[in-house]
Amino acid sequence: MFLRLEYQQTTHTRPSKLGLGHTYTRQKTIVVFRCDSCSEVFNRDKGQIDSKRLSNNYFHVCSNCDAKRFAQKRGKDRKKVWDLPASSLIDISHI
Repeated sequence: MFLRLEYQQTTHTRPSKLGLGHTYTRQKTIVVFRCDSCSEVFNRDKGQIDSKRLSNNYFHVCSNCDAKRFAQKRGKDRKKVWDLPASSLIDISHI
């Protein structure tokens, strides 16, 4: 689950031609997610993620969980929905 964007500012020093130190800052955008498998909060750099995936329309899995196993479990849940009769009163938005 996509939670929020955070900004991390770092300061670096580089030597000039005269040997003096000049400081400069860089701002890095970090994306905060909650794992849909184990509910752990984890971070990724925004540059490593496709911009379409920065929403709750996609599932997000942390590095501690097995993404392929999670995907297989989700497919099994979706198959249960397809096998339901049309007249059932079960709410399928939670499945």
